[in-house]
Amino acid sequence: MTKIRWAIPSLGLTQIVGWGSMFYAYGVLMQPMEIELQTTRSVVVGAYSLALLISGCLSTVAGAIIDKLGGRLLMGAGSLLASMMLALLANVQSVTGLYLVWAGIGVAMSATLYQSSFAVLTQICGSDYRRAITSLTLFGGFASTVFWPLTQALSEHFGWRQTWMIFSVANLLLCLPIHALLPKLSESIQSESSSDPIKQGLRAILRERSFLFLTSAVTFNALVFSAMSLHLMSILQSRGVSPSHAALIGALIGPMQVLGRILESTIGRKATSHKVGIVAMWLLPLGLALLFAPKEWILIYAAFAALYGISNGVMTVVRGTLPAELYGRGIYGAVSGAMAAPVMIAIAAGPFVASLLYSATGGYVGTILTLIALGTFGAILFICGRPSREGN
Repeated sequence: MTKIRWAIPSLGLTQIVGWGSMFYAYGVLMQPMEIELQTTRSVVVGAYSLALLISGCLSTVAGAIIDKLGGRLLMGAGSLLASMMLALLANVQSVTGLYLVWAGIGVAMSATLYQSSFAVLTQICGSDYRRAITSLTLFGGFASTVFWPLTQALSEHFGWRQTWMIFSVANLLLCLPIHALLPKLSESIQSESSSDPIKQGLRAILRERSFLFLTSAVTFNALVFSAMSLHLMSILQSRGVSPSHAALIGALIGPMQVLGRILESTIGRKATSHKVGIVAMWLLPLGLALLFAPKEWILIYAAFAALYGISNGVMTVVRGTLPAELYGRGIYGAVSGAMAAPVMIAIAAGPFVASLLYSATGGYVGTILTLIALGTFGAILFICGRPSREGN
C-alpha cells in the first residue's frame, strides 16, 4: 500500500519532467536551433514529428513489455535513454544528427510518458486505477505551465545547448531513480492475464468492431486537437481577435484541461469511461463552432477555450481508462498501446494536415469547417463503438 501511495505523486513528477523536456521545451528552443543549424522551420518541426511517429509505432510493444514484466525495467531504461538523447541534442551539429537524436527521443517517449505510466498504475492500483490515472494527468497538466517559462528562462541565461543538457540531467537524477523503484508486477495481475475468459489475446481484440470504432474515434479526435494546437493563434487572429486577446484565450486552455480532469473524477466518477467519453467527444465540434462568433464576442471565444480544454483534458483520461474498463487489466498495456499508436501518429500529422486544409480551402474558414466535420464524425464513431461489455 505504501508503494501505491508514493507511486502517483512520484510518477506525476516524472510526467512533468518527461513531457516538459521531450514535448513542450522544443517549441521554445527550435527557433535558436533552426538559426544555428542553418535550416528551415519545416525541417526542424519534421524531426519532432518523427519522434511522435516513432513513439506511436512502439506504443503497443511498450505496453506488452509492461504487461509481462511490469514498468520498472522499461521505464527505467526509457529515462536513461531520454537523458542520453537530450545530452546528444545539446551537442547536435547537423540536420542528420537532429533527426537521429529525435528518433531516439521517440523511443524514450514510448517508454516513459502517459501510456506506460497508465499501464503501471493499472497494474498496481487494482480497481482504483481510474482515479489513479486521473490523478496522474493532473500532475502532467502542469508540464507546459512549468516548462515553457522555465525553458525560456534557461535559454536566455545559458543558451539552448546548455538548456538541453540541464534537462538531460533532470531525467537522469529525477526520473531514473523513481522508475527504477517502481513495484514489481504482482502475481494477481499475472494470473488475471491467463484466467480471465475475456482475454482472447490481442489479435482477437484488435478485430472487435467496438475496438476498431473506438480507436478510429479517438484518432480523429486527437487529429483535430493536434491540428488546432499549432494553428490556434493564427486562427483566432484570422477571425479578427486581437493578438493580446488571442493569447489570453489560449492561456485559458491549460487550466480548462485540468478542470476537465477534476470534473471527470468528481461529477463523472460513477459513469463509465465510455459515457464520459461521449460527452467529451461532442464538446470538441461544439467548441470549434463558437469560433464563428463575431470578433467582439470575446466571452464566446472564452467559452470555446473552456469547451476545447475540458474536452481534451477528459479525453486524456478516457483514452487511459477505457481499455482496462473493456478488456481488464491483464493485457492493458498492449491493448492501450494498440489504441494509442494511431493517436500518436495523428498528433504528429495534425499540424501538417491543418496546413494542407488551409491551402486547399483558401483560408481558415474552410479549415475550421473541415475540423468540425472530422470531430463530429469521431463523436459518431465513438457512439457506434459502444462496447457490449462495460465495467470489467
